[in-house]
Amino acid sequence: MPNDFNQQIIEEFRANAGEVGGPFEGARLILLTTTGARSGERHTTPVAYYADGDGDVLVIASAGGAPKHPDWFRNLVAHPQVTVESGVFTYEATAEVLEGTARDDAFARAVEADPGWADYQARTSRVIPVVVLHQMPSDGPPNVSASSMGQYVRLIHDAFRRELALIRKEIGNAGPALGAQLRINCLTFCQGLHNHHTGEDIGMFPFLADSHPDLAPVLDRLREEHERIAELTAELKQVIGADPAAATGPADPASPQRVREEVERLTAALEAHLTYEEEQLIPVLDAPPRPARPAGSTGSTGATGATGPAGSAGSAR
Repeated sequence: MPNDFNQQIIEEFRANAGEVGGPFEGARLILLTTTGARSGERHTTPVAYYADGDGDVLVIASAGGAPKHPDWFRNLVAHPQVTVESGVFTYEATAEVLEGTARDDAFARAVEADPGWADYQARTSRVIPVVVLHQMPSDGPPNVSASSMGQYVRLIHDAFRRELALIRKEIGNAGPALGAQLRINCLTFCQGLHNHHTGEDIGMFPFLADSHPDLAPVLDRLREEHERIAELTAELKQVIGADPAAATGPADPASPQRVREEVERLTAALEAHLTYEEEQLIPVLDAPPRPARPAGSTGSTGATGATGPAGSAGSAR
């Protein structure tokens, strides 16, 4: 793929928080930055990915079935530390090239999700590598390209919306049984949503309750909605966790139809929740800081609004 075409995708990706059009519209895409094996220079490449649980992602060095491995793969073999851009988050990761059964199982999952990977393998005599990117732990809050806390909240919400839309599309394209990769996508979404709501419950909401007591009814409603959404994700996880061998018809728990029903229930509840939170909290988060209280007074000052929510964002991933 020509570098100028890659650069166009990179610029569009960064300008639109991970959304691109053209041949990659609606695709699972990340930007992967590697260190050149020989030059030592940094190179960024758009690549397709699959969730692998626990914050890890899989990337496949297909090069469209070309006879040689892509440059980015040779780079990460020489220098396994890479940078990943998801469209919302930017983080450091360690690349691990899968071998043997682990590679074959991961590649089979990808083929089940998109048979095009098998076509690429058929075009080349090399075994197409599969790489897992392990997110490296960070002491600080996540790196998000947001100019304000309100924009930060909206970016994360929109990322959840896009992921849920992708999952709904994948369920619609599923066959009579739920594929292994689609199960992982659903479970990864549920865990990410749990982490995000937990971060809000222990970080942003207490900060807002202290600095804006008038928001108490809003925060109470949001916490209740968190509990309801947690119930819905638990029900979805229970359905996804059912043994596919036990399914005997469209109403069986593991069938795509049953999963679709649970996802639609979750989608409706989550969209209502996200919209209400944005309407109620973003104007507050983006409001100018309140004047500082006189010396000797108690309570939070407006100045803490710049660091309170952001300081708790590390647990919101």
